Amino acid sequence: MTTTDPTLTGGGIVERRVAALDDAHVGDIRGALGTIRYGDTAARRGLSAKFRTLLAILGPGLIVMVGDNDAGAFATYGQAGQNYGTKLLWTLLLLVPVLYVNQEMVLRLGTVTGVGHGRLILERFGKFWGAFSVIDLFILNALTLVTEFIGITLAAGYLGLPKIPAVVLAGLVIVAAAFTGSFRRFERIAIVLCGASLLLVPIYFMAHPAVSQMAHDLVVPSLPAGSGEMATLMLLVIGIVGTTVAPWQLFFQQSYIVDKRITPRFMRYEKADLWIGIVVVMIGAAAMMGFTAVTFAGTRGFGNFTDSAGIAHGLEAYAGRTVGALFAIALLDACVIGAFAISLSTAYAIGDVLGLKHSLHRRATQAKGFYAVYAGLIALSATVVLLPGSPLGLLTEGVQTLAGVLLPSASVFLLLLCNDRQVLGPWVNDRRTNLFTSAVVGVLVTLSIILTAAVLFPGITAAQIFMIMGVCGAVGVLAAGYALVRRRPAAAGPAGEPIDLIARGDWRMPPLAMLTKPVMSTGRKVGMGVLRLYLAVAMVLVIVKIVQMALGH
Repeated sequence: MTTTDPTLTGGGIVERRVAALDDAHVGDIRGALGTIRYGDTAARRGLSAKFRTLLAILGPGLIVMVGDNDAGAFATYGQAGQNYGTKLLWTLLLLVPVLYVNQEMVLRLGTVTGVGHGRLILERFGKFWGAFSVIDLFILNALTLVTEFIGITLAAGYLGLPKIPAVVLAGLVIVAAAFTGSFRRFERIAIVLCGASLLLVPIYFMAHPAVSQMAHDLVVPSLPAGSGEMATLMLLVIGIVGTTVAPWQLFFQQSYIVDKRITPRFMRYEKADLWIGIVVVMIGAAAMMGFTAVTFAGTRGFGNFTDSAGIAHGLEAYAGRTVGALFAIALLDACVIGAFAISLSTAYAIGDVLGLKHSLHRRATQAKGFYAVYAGLIALSATVVLLPGSPLGLLTEGVQTLAGVLLPSASVFLLLLCNDRQVLGPWVNDRRTNLFTSAVVGVLVTLSIILTAAVLFPGITAAQIFMIMGVCGAVGVLAAGYALVRRRPAAAGPAGEPIDLIARGDWRMPPLAMLTKPVMSTGRKVGMGVLRLYLAVAMVLVIVKIVQMALGH
């Protein structure tokens, strides 16, 4: 399916053919906090006009970032604070460039192409990788949703609410929010919940952590003295980094930007939206580390993290029932936001690849497959949590392992797509961005391998972890050397013509049928083969390990 996009030129407004998988993805931008009319090419002059535009665009970056501060993040940041105080706060600063680089590339793909992440992988890398990307996303997201409902049961249990009604009610709210048939209504609900995530801030002030100590530990990297098993500490540090980058984030933000109808002329506002989301997430993460550190310092709970409900009880003992209840409400809120984003990312991806109508602008009767996937995932995950005897602990561990296995492929495809000149034209990564992004991807791949190895081999030592880092570092240096000696092809459009950089702000990816198949170099073929081998071996080992653990239970 193709459509036209109004473009302002010296001779007035002209229509340009662009890619569009669902005609509902074209039209007015109807955000939670404002509207921008289709074809609005007026310059934004003055702070008032720019602020109103930002309010209309606000949403994709904020939701994807706050959605990542979900049940898993609460457990990870809480464990860091309860077991090691504020000594690991410095890791949060390392996350900022990782968060921004990955999601900035995604928002560029979304605004410029008008096509979701899954469909781009299918079109540019073939049916195998297209099917793989969607199938693994479906499995991983279903398991991740289970952890969100586990978080809901923990919060409900602390608040004295019965488990079954709490899970059922939460599931109904999550489904109903998307089934309104209005993009704007859904986004308003999501942004209200994002605002509620700031409940962590008053908890922080009510717990009274030492601000000077937190400021020191935020900017001065250090490892806790006498922290015991170094491998355990290192894996937690890796977990803090890994919890911020998940495959679903890439699929969600790109498709949500497309569904919101954001085009390149509003890209800088979308980047501001992303920064707002990053700031909100960092504030929440730092607050959690801070108040858990002061809550458990000098108690028997210090160094003995159990789960998020344990943090709520600790806060109650330290600062009163109100503080514990606020934390439980914040956890409940985080799980619901996470469930929103994770379910939508799956429904968007399947709609992209299968050619289904997939837009929140459509009513359920107009996009039955899209809404069926969304609601089906929620129902499946809620049912698993409520089934007696469900191995919830095993499922939680499986999520971590599968995310670690699948992250390299998601990161590699993101980098390759952002260097595809037929897809992004003048918006492709520049050399500096590629160097930095390649380093980030290399670090993420290394962390992925370590996390996978740690779950498969629980007795892994610090020396073995350092050995993995060394091997991955050597491979990365060799790969970088090979990339540097390659000649960079000249900028060209779909048919080989030079790209007009002056018109960069209005450049959109042409319809997919007009793109020629990318030429696979020898290096890329080898790299894709290695990636496929790694995924095959790692997945087999993970399945064997999970079966062994299940039989052991």
